[in-house]
Formats: sequence, structure tokens, C-alpha cells
Amino acid sequence: MIIAMSALPDAKVTCASCRACCCRLEVMLITETGVPERFIEADRWGGSVMARLDDGWCAALDRSTMMCTIYEQRPLICREFEEGEYECLAEREANL
Repeated sequence: MIIAMSALPDAKVTCASCRACCCRLEVMLITETGVPERFIEADRWGGSVMARLDDGWCAALDRSTMMCTIYEQRPLICREFEEGEYECLAEREANL
């Protein structure tokens, strides 16, 4: 079985080297994970999304550590967004 290199996770992306680029994306809340109400906003269609700060970063991100302050209660989409995978690398490239 041959696997394209782009399909493999980038071993260089770790919690220590992550730049939290995914924390600039809009995150829809489609399942109940226990996200605290102070981090939930309504989008223009009335759906629930993660609150973002004026500069576009997720309100649950600790900017001094660049780590999620609600990691255990993070939304499903955040749980499925894997470090070093294609989407992660694309966001890192877009935010260089």
C-alpha cells in the first residue's frame, strides 16, 4: 500500500510548535460538548458558533500560551481538527 506523503501528519507540528492557526477559523457548534456559555455567540443566521475576539482569534484561546482554555469541553469540530494533517498545514501556510 502506497500512501502519499501529503496524507501523513507532519511530525514537526506538536502542541509545543503549534501556532494555533485553526483558532482563527469560524467554529460552528453542532453537538453539545459543554462549551461554557460565555464562549458561545449566534452567527448571522442564528446558529451557535464559538465567540471570537475583535482580531478574529477564538475567545477560548489563551494568547499567552496559545492553548485552549476549554480543551476538555472544546467543540466537536476542534476535536476532529488534527495537528499536522492537511487542514492544519493549509491553515499554517495561509497564516505565515
